[in-house]
Amino acid sequence: QVQLKESGGGLVQSGGSLRLSCTGSGISFNDKTMCWYRQVPGNERERVACITPDSRTVYAETVEGRFTISRDYAKKSLDLQMKNLRPDDTAVYYCQTQWFWGQGTQVIVSS
Repeated sequence: QVQLKESGGGLVQSGGSLRLSCTGSGISFNDKTMCWYRQVPGNERERVACITPDSRTVYAETVEGRFTISRDYAKKSLDLQMKNLRPDDTAVYYCQTQWFWGQGTQVIVSS
């Protein structure tokens, strides 16, 4: 059974940083494109960043230059380093690969 689990969310002030991590069981991260999404209640889920098996990355325009997606091979995790956070980054953040999703971790950025 495949499970993805996000961690690292929390409350941070505007301009602050957070690092999210996604770990999994029953699935290999290294040979798949993996993504972070986020969702605000009432809005569609938005793709934030993705990383391919050969480590190419793509970012939403709204986070370009502030967020960095990476794999940690030692921890077997997918990470999202978020810097210079803004109140409009507030959302539930999800880890995704293929048709699998985690349950999300809440990020709240206060002004």
